Amino acid sequence: MNSIAHVQLQEAIQAFHNEDFVRAEKILRDMIVQTPNQYDATHLLAIVCAHQAKYQEAIRYYRNALSFSSDSVPALSNLGAALSAIGQPHEALSELERALKLDPKLAALWFNAANIISDLGEHKRALNYYEQAIQLSPGYIQAYNNFGKALFALGDYSEALTCYEKAIALKPDYIEAWSNKGNALGELKRLDEALACYDQALSLKSDYIEAWSNKGVTLQELKKYNEALACYDQALTLKPDYIEAWSNKGNALGELKRLNEALACYDQALSLKPDYAEVWSNKASTLSMLQRYDEAILCYQKALDLSDNIDWIYGDQIYAQMKVCNWSNFQENTEILARKIRSGEKIINPFQLLALNDDPLLQRQCAEIYARDQYSANPILGPIPKQARKEKICIAYYSADFRNHPTAHLTAQLYELHDKARFEVIAFSFGQDDKSVMRSRLSKAFNQFIDATGMSDKEVAMLSRKLGVDIAIDLGGFTLDNRTDIFAYRAAPIQVNYLVYAGTMGAKYMDYIVADETLIPLTSQHFYSEKVAYLPNSYQVNDSTRIITDKKLTRQHLGLPEKGFVFCCFNNNHKIVPASFDMWMRILGAEDDSILWLLEDNAAAAENLKKEALSRGIDGDRLIFAKRTSPAEHLMRHCSADLFLDTLPYNAHTTASDALWMGLPVLTLMGESFAGRVAASLLNAVDLPELITRTSKEYEALAIDLAINPESLEAIRSRLERNRLSKPLFNTPLFTQNLEEAYIQMYERYQADLAPDHIYL
Repeated sequence: MNSIAHVQLQEAIQAFHNEDFVRAEKILRDMIVQTPNQYDATHLLAIVCAHQAKYQEAIRYYRNALSFSSDSVPALSNLGAALSAIGQPHEALSELERALKLDPKLAALWFNAANIISDLGEHKRALNYYEQAIQLSPGYIQAYNNFGKALFALGDYSEALTCYEKAIALKPDYIEAWSNKGNALGELKRLDEALACYDQALSLKSDYIEAWSNKGVTLQELKKYNEALACYDQALTLKPDYIEAWSNKGNALGELKRLNEALACYDQALSLKPDYAEVWSNKASTLSMLQRYDEAILCYQKALDLSDNIDWIYGDQIYAQMKVCNWSNFQENTEILARKIRSGEKIINPFQLLALNDDPLLQRQCAEIYARDQYSANPILGPIPKQARKEKICIAYYSADFRNHPTAHLTAQLYELHDKARFEVIAFSFGQDDKSVMRSRLSKAFNQFIDATGMSDKEVAMLSRKLGVDIAIDLGGFTLDNRTDIFAYRAAPIQVNYLVYAGTMGAKYMDYIVADETLIPLTSQHFYSEKVAYLPNSYQVNDSTRIITDKKLTRQHLGLPEKGFVFCCFNNNHKIVPASFDMWMRILGAEDDSILWLLEDNAAAAENLKKEALSRGIDGDRLIFAKRTSPAEHLMRHCSADLFLDTLPYNAHTTASDALWMGLPVLTLMGESFAGRVAASLLNAVDLPELITRTSKEYEALAIDLAINPESLEAIRSRLERNRLSKPLFNTPLFTQNLEEAYIQMYERYQADLAPDHIYL
């Protein structure tokens, strides 16, 4: 290089350092015109173009520079960066790999290659590259941080936390590492510590929008929804087009049941990024809660079209379809679900599976996948010290349904009848106070009724321990608004899965499941992770004081024909599967003078079921739909039906008790899983085993026989009327004594330092 060219190059370098890229570019272009084969000028011109985001030009000049010096590691490295910037990661990685062969001891090359590999989703492979960078440069702060990000993506949150802490130790004001540390702590359910990390990041940079948004996510996890909203709003004030904050704000509003506002947030996010699959999924979930199922199904499909990597969404879409009795591809979908569960994929919420599959082993596998991913055991509170024997055993029930809800309709009298001389009985309520008569009744039934809606799961677990709860009874399981993390923290020495979720929790911290020998035969115990507390008769409690309206509800008033046989099923529509419906249509086809009376969850379900009937040769008008009404009127309308037809794989539970309480016989087809054997449990407890069938042919034949032989049906009705108050099913005082005896045996095993084991009463 001659002296003039050398001076020009120095001027260009000075302009570059002064960020006067236009001047630097002009000088370098003039140099290249004068002397075309200048490596230094060409390489620097490429760098200047890259700094101005002129990546295509930069790439061209990097390649030109390499034509003059093919073994230039800086040019190869910079070319890789430019290719990555225009979305060509594979080509970028190829150039970096070439550079690494030339200089394998350059830590920055390993680091940059690792970043590209991680961006490609190959996080495990990226770890090796980050390790190489750190071995070559032990003080490589960014490498520790990004190493942690790759570990985080792989779900190894503890190791990720260690990496972030190393980065912070090297650079205490490393803002991104503080925020990332908060993310790892959040995944480890160390939520208060996570908040402290976000606050530290924000103290270093008050306009750090990612920290504001992530702080909101943690506050949301702590059930502090309004504080979370304030954080999202702060992030959006700083960056109105911050898509993640719009999405997170929608999630918080959804938790507050401000569903239309949540939809507006998701729509705002999608207006900024129409291909944001997770937001389409969140929007779909909100539409489902608004019972706009057809719209939800379309949104789920949009999300699936955009990404096949969203956990649980496949099951969510199928569940939305079941809500409207849309059975397109039903067989294929259920086969896919079974295959993916067996391979350990996060494909469906276990509660949703109960209505789709009767295999108890598959249900356990699904529950274990879900519990491990969503509600893994959290030891942060430490073990509960051994509690001394007390005069009263302290039992606590945890539920979102202490209100006008089917769970409360079953259990209210139980709480009232508990022997308060032997038991201290506490309620932890997470649901809304609906100001109903039932809410008022329940609040008086316990020694303590604690409204825990504003408390975090950790706070509830801590309060449970402080109150000395001996036995914690989860009435929610994996159903809507569950608070399973309370039990993951260990709220009590003994934890029980009871009543609402009809299956195993698949979690080692749940010690017992309450059942009976119809529900879980001795040969089926291995399908349940809990030990079984076997009650005599039936596992299901009932309230024998339920109020029935004195209003006379005639067939005409209920929209039923004056004459003819009325089959009915008041189960939720999502429990109706094609196999059950096929049986029902064959039954209607065999008895022309009959109709099927169903609950109408939504208009779309009713319309689809009518179409399904017509496709099976049955006039859709023979399906009549009942609107939801008050519990008292709902009970009374059973008197206008002749026979209740049950569903499988998810039986009638509360609805079966309603029917039997009102003297309406229930015909069931018993399955293999807990959810598919509940009606049989109830029928055994009311001594009507002849209504339990074991094959579809037997089910159909008995339904038809009872419809055409009124004497047979009347004989069963008469037995039911006699048995209703004389047999155990509705004997709530007897049931309470049996359940209390099960609690006592659990407690005695604990006091004797014995591990939980099956209990037989």
